[in-house]
Amino acid sequence: MKAINPKVILYLGVLGTAFSALLVRLSEAPSLTIATLRLFWTVLLLAPMTFLRHREEVKQASRGDILACTASGIFLALHFSTWFESLKWTTIASASVLGCTEVIFVALGFAIFLKGKIPRLGVVAIALSLVGSVILALHDGGGGATAPNPLYGDFLAVVCAVCIAVYTLIGRVKRGTMSTTVYTFFTYLSCLVTLLILDGVTGTRITGWGLREHVIGFGLAVLCTLLGHSLFSWSLKYISPSYVAAAKLCEPIFSSAIAIPLFLEIPGPIQLVGGAILLAGVFLYTMTEGKQSSDTVTESPAQDS
Repeated sequence: MKAINPKVILYLGVLGTAFSALLVRLSEAPSLTIATLRLFWTVLLLAPMTFLRHREEVKQASRGDILACTASGIFLALHFSTWFESLKWTTIASASVLGCTEVIFVALGFAIFLKGKIPRLGVVAIALSLVGSVILALHDGGGGATAPNPLYGDFLAVVCAVCIAVYTLIGRVKRGTMSTTVYTFFTYLSCLVTLLILDGVTGTRITGWGLREHVIGFGLAVLCTLLGHSLFSWSLKYISPSYVAAAKLCEPIFSSAIAIPLFLEIPGPIQLVGGAILLAGVFLYTMTEGKQSSDTVTESPAQDS
């Protein structure tokens, strides 16, 4: 079987998730509603493959596997909720960049809880990314962004980064023993149940929405979840979680570029400087971490689907 470069799969996932902010901004439904519709379609589309091709693995899943996937799904639900809500208060550029500061929290979690090592240049890169994030947040807080409450939106974006970091770290642990399909199915099912509970607690309506919202939810499920998060989960078996998180920082570049003609959200000079510093830090971390990651694997996606 021809060797596969897992980084190619990873960056295809980044491209898929780049459409998330754009689709959410087009939605007129509450954040929890569109998140629930996204996971409803995701679980519905993934269920047939899970039970037709991986029935035995599903039956053999241990209690520990189920608990880990449940925890992963809860944090993924919190990530979606805070991420979608942040887009209603701040610009796509700021939300996308700050949301991807996940790399900072993943690197710290990887070092503290999984006994991983952060290279010296990696520490410098993380500090650089943090400086860029602070510049963005301070600029938005000063009224520089054309959004209802940019600072609140920026805060939610950072919270979403913490939540997705926990999700990524759990995936790193469980992807060593579970296939991508089974791991993501259990995780997405847990995420959907969590969102439904949040809908009930907050009184958020999830039915009665028109075709537009279901199309957006379906698009989010296919482009951003199945061709985004699922590819991230696949790559976690072969690439360190720090590298995966760092690679996701390419997402704001695509999202912000498309947001300019669609929503006329033109970043100001300070936003551009802060974003550039943040992305420079992430690029440095990616290059540093990349030297320690394997470039190829001998197992195909079909064998690990």
